[in-house]
Amino acid sequence: MYSDEDIASAVRAGVLTEHQAEAFRQHVADQRRTPAVDEERFRLVTGFNDIFVVVASLLLLASVTWIGYAQHHWLAGVLLAAASWGLAEFFVRRRRMALPAIVLLLGFVGGVGFAAYAWLGSTLAAFGYASAMACVAAWLHWLRFHVPITVAAGAGALLGVAGVVLFKSVPWTHEHPGLVEFSAGLIAFALAMLWDASDPARVTRRADVAFWLHLLAAPLLVRPVFAALGEYGSQSSPILGLAAIALYAAIAAVSLAIDRRALMASALVYVLINFSALLKMYGVVSLGFAITSLVIGSLLLLLSAFWHPCRSWMLSVFPEAALHRLPPLR
Repeated sequence: MYSDEDIASAVRAGVLTEHQAEAFRQHVADQRRTPAVDEERFRLVTGFNDIFVVVASLLLLASVTWIGYAQHHWLAGVLLAAASWGLAEFFVRRRRMALPAIVLLLGFVGGVGFAAYAWLGSTLAAFGYASAMACVAAWLHWLRFHVPITVAAGAGALLGVAGVVLFKSVPWTHEHPGLVEFSAGLIAFALAMLWDASDPARVTRRADVAFWLHLLAAPLLVRPVFAALGEYGSQSSPILGLAAIALYAAIAAVSLAIDRRALMASALVYVLINFSALLKMYGVVSLGFAITSLVIGSLLLLLSAFWHPCRSWMLSVFPEAALHRLPPLR
């Protein structure tokens, strides 16, 4: 299995011409009867060996973390980070394995952050400093390995630092944590759109970086909004149900426009909770979740099957200037 990044690398090395690479992409798209740009593919597993290496790596990382934790809490993070970096030198830098790269990146950044947090005393200020250290760790990891998820990890850590600064310096944020979370989501979403705009055709690593940034932004944007609608049980009502439908329709429209499904996937759990609680209010207790899942799952499958025609109609109402910043239709 070859990713778009592999094909782009072959073009840079002179193995393929730009015309040949584009013809190959179009051939694969024609076989699938789906426009290549609308596939939203990203590299995750290149073979079963990826899974095998991940399982073995998790066993090793868990064992060294356990041993370190038994001595000093901060030592667990140090050993986790050191082992993750060492494994990445072979399995990421030399073997270029996708799934192990994600796991080892999270192990390294998480290990650095946990070590700093445990060393500094497990307070809010310590969390801020630990987030800053995690951000630096993500930057160093990016310089060495260029794993696409690294940018999202670093951005998440940096947003954590900003959140701590706000909570300590602006008292009213304690009463409105959802607003802070939503603002962080907007920042992450804007950053994702910047990476997406730099590669509208989605043929380089920049598209993978944008994908992970969208996954970071999605829960930060969706969770506080649905929480404000009162989706958890006792506050559910027909009005709130209609509001949730309208919100999810807006999320679907944005997802179609930018050709990213992460927002819809993140919001799905909140929609299921909302309507399951709503059905329980009207006596459908045992089958509420099943009925909700059946209806929403069917609608999402229809949208997936007709994603390209829906995008085509959606983009037809956009101004010409905006279309240059969005993934093209092919």
